[in-house]
Amino acid sequence: MKKRILSMLLAGSMVISLAACGGSGSTTTAPAAETPAAETPAAETPAAEPKAEEPKAEEPAAAEEPAAEATGELTDGKFAETRKITVEVYDRGNDGGSDPENNMYTEFIKKGMLEQHNVEVTFKKVPRWTEVDDINNLLASGQAPDICVTYSYPTILTYADMGGVIDLAPLLDQYKSELPNLWAWLGDENIYWDKDPKTGTVWAVEGRRFEQQRIVTFVRQDWLDKLGLQAPTTTQEFEDMLVAFRDNADTLLGADAKKMVPFSISKDVGWRASNIITSFMDPAISDKDYYINGFDDRMVTEPQTKEAVRLLNKWYNDGLMRKNFSLAPDDTEEDDMIKAGYVGAFQHNWDMPFRNGDDSYNANLARNVGPEAKFVAIDPFTNSDGKHAKWLYSTAGDRKSFFPITNQEPLASLLYLDFISQPDVIKYLQIGDEGVTHDVLDSGAIQIKAAEGEAIQNSGKNIDMTITCNGAYYGDANLAALSLSYGYSGIDPELVDKASKIAMTDGLTPKNVNVGSIEAEAGVGDTLSAKRDQAYDQAVEASAADFDKVWDAAIADYLSSGGQAIMDERAAKWAEYFGDATMLP
Repeated sequence: MKKRILSMLLAGSMVISLAACGGSGSTTTAPAAETPAAETPAAETPAAEPKAEEPKAEEPAAAEEPAAEATGELTDGKFAETRKITVEVYDRGNDGGSDPENNMYTEFIKKGMLEQHNVEVTFKKVPRWTEVDDINNLLASGQAPDICVTYSYPTILTYADMGGVIDLAPLLDQYKSELPNLWAWLGDENIYWDKDPKTGTVWAVEGRRFEQQRIVTFVRQDWLDKLGLQAPTTTQEFEDMLVAFRDNADTLLGADAKKMVPFSISKDVGWRASNIITSFMDPAISDKDYYINGFDDRMVTEPQTKEAVRLLNKWYNDGLMRKNFSLAPDDTEEDDMIKAGYVGAFQHNWDMPFRNGDDSYNANLARNVGPEAKFVAIDPFTNSDGKHAKWLYSTAGDRKSFFPITNQEPLASLLYLDFISQPDVIKYLQIGDEGVTHDVLDSGAIQIKAAEGEAIQNSGKNIDMTITCNGAYYGDANLAALSLSYGYSGIDPELVDKASKIAMTDGLTPKNVNVGSIEAEAGVGDTLSAKRDQAYDQAVEASAADFDKVWDAAIADYLSSGGQAIMDERAAKWAEYFGDATMLP
């Protein structure tokens, strides 16, 4: 009865809230990307770009019955009576892709879960690029899947603070013996990555990144060859190359010369120019300073970022970048320009030109321009120490799996995470059937091939299915290393190998600073992400004379909207846990 009354009160508060704000406001969103990521943006497609206004996160509807503990016992890992769970899966809206909820891989999981655990699985698709909005709405209405996935930990904390998320800590401990694959794959580090050091709560389990490569710069090799240029090895040489592309547009593009874009970028400047920004940073930056300024991985409040953006502003005003990129409705416009052959260089996820098989950037260039047209990886940006510094992914800090309070089957849900963490299951979900989605070479390496119909993977390395694994693992680390360069259908393995090595050169790995939740971060993630992107976009597109004024005003707005409060609380938490130390072990 109390639960029903609480549900009514929450429903009433939601109506009042929506009426008061006209149905729009701000939500929390992921401070880091996917990647594209790495979808990262992990290793993955680019991180979703937040809109300026989003629906406000509402309080979650209460469950009819408490979900604090699972009922029933397991016999040889199976329930006596069939249990049912729903699992979130991203819908990326891929043209020609498979049905996210019903394909070869979802059927494999459904069959395996029934056979091993007597658990019936239903998948519930959530649009990838609006996932935070949709999860907010599903949580607020009490219709969220039993297993939710997000890149946004602030979103989880917001609902945890309202009692809308299950604390996994006691369940993980109680059922550890039933979850051998989950513990073996993730280990204490990932499972307890977000464990509150004071309360001991675990609101989410972090997926494991098996690939740490992040951002690489790419250039058209055929354009370099046509102009007799060598690949640039310094920032100045890179700028000189862009000038050469601009000034030789007629030679490079002929009748399409006016469509020339020497260097392409998107609204997510902090992601897309990451290596440029990093090259301006102090090589001796302390863990403390990086953490205090590190609400997200776009580095907008790092001290040297402004000068990196000033360089981008110069390139923009010199006609070396895509005009009015911040006004583009979505990134399909940029994709189309790259595939058509109008773009000379860009910076993106380390494997971006090779993704999506026959629809990859390089495959499109070969069709639309000629077999010699292709993007190759380069490494031109150096810091003051002469290092090609670039931030890598940590092995954790990927997608977060969490259970809303409406989940009535937490043990069955944990068994799902355990099932998909089995080495053989990861392998099948990543490579499918031999002869259909991959071939085995004489060396034993796995070579991915183009798939059709239900065998199509809607995400790179099928990460939407392997939510505890991001990056090619194939069930074995040695096999993955042997096969990495062959993991992209129709792509020269040497191009992949070169990009992977450049992505790791002089790499910097962020450390996990676990000081518990930062209260100032709750509820402001989307607002700050939007203001961060606006700061970057407006400053890059400003006139040279207005650059300082535009940047300073945008950063002041970012700080006054919650950024400074977060930095202050982070500084206080660092002092509380680490005292005068500036570096972590």
